[in-house]
Amino acid sequence: MANSFVFKDKTFTLGSTIGVTYKFKEGDKERKQIFKGVLIKIKGNTPQTKMITVRKVSRSGIGVERIIPLISPFLNEISIVKKAEPGKAKLYYIRKLTEQQVKHKL
Repeated sequence: MANSFVFKDKTFTLGSTIGVTYKFKEGDKERKQIFKGVLIKIKGNTPQTKMITVRKVSRSGIGVERIIPLISPFLNEISIVKKAEPGKAKLYYIRKLTEQQVKHKL
């Protein structure tokens, strides 16, 4: 199914709100950061080329999108915050909506 992907035996669908835990190395320290947003795009056919696009709205109201390759060694974990089942293959239309409108659409 093109509207979902599997990562570490968990299935994630398009439109779901997910939390992506990423590892960063700053000098000699390593820390983790969570990027929480709506899964708007799944790209790629093979596990080596599979990438996802996650969009969130920051506190100042500016939309931030992050493209994450699933084969990245810095990708630690992906968790589901809220499930959704939209009727479209790509959710580009949420770029024009406010955060409150997105919550009502999904």
